Amino acid sequence: MGLSAAQRDHYWAKGWVVAEGVFSRDEADRVAQILLAIADRERESSKEGYNLDISEDGERAPRKINEPFVKEAVCREMLRDSRLTSRIEQLLGHQPLLVVDQAFMKPPRFGSAKPYHQDNFYFRCHPDDEVITAWLALDDVDEQNGCLRYIDGSHLGPIIPHEQAAGEDYNFVPPAELIDLSKESLARVRKGGVVFHHSKALHTSHRNESDRWRKGWATHWVTANVTCEKETLDRAYFRRPELREVFAP
Repeated sequence: MGLSAAQRDHYWAKGWVVAEGVFSRDEADRVAQILLAIADRERESSKEGYNLDISEDGERAPRKINEPFVKEAVCREMLRDSRLTSRIEQLLGHQPLLVVDQAFMKPPRFGSAKPYHQDNFYFRCHPDDEVITAWLALDDVDEQNGCLRYIDGSHLGPIIPHEQAAGEDYNFVPPAELIDLSKESLARVRKGGVVFHHSKALHTSHRNESDRWRKGWATHWVTANVTCEKETLDRAYFRRPELREVFAP
């Protein structure tokens, strides 16, 4: 089953939409366990803490896992599943091509916030309407454990200026006066569901204040029509020679 007409209309009007039940809860749990195993393997390589969240008491837990698609076969299978790709194609209007992925883990009680930003500030890929993020929920996600939040309709405007966040060299944020919080909506989603958002949709997630994990898997897609102002597509998965067989028909 694909996206309904109402869901497609919501995406184009608001810049984002939730699709529940794309994958089963068991499938989401399986991938979540694999991601945690990847994090355990990589923990020693994150000595500077870039991919770790660290509590006030010094507790350490994974914050981010880069490129799980290339690290585990189960991840590759899931992102090539037609239950996901057919829905993306409905929104893009063309075959989706996978660029890159990351998992954001948000451990209980201290999983860090991600400030407001637009993905296409980083990507610089156009046409903007053919660049999309599919965010897979690997836990039940709500306002307590750090769901995605969107500024409705922000995708209809330009890519706005972003400035480096104080003390965070990996985060760039727009000036506060350019973020209309009166239009903020929360994207609550259950485990196995997917939140799709436009490349220019302003979005954020708050700190995890709950006793539950909030694991989410962000996957970024384009069409064959897309070109970039920078090197975003140079190492896109669909262009890597070593992954050619993965994407073969």
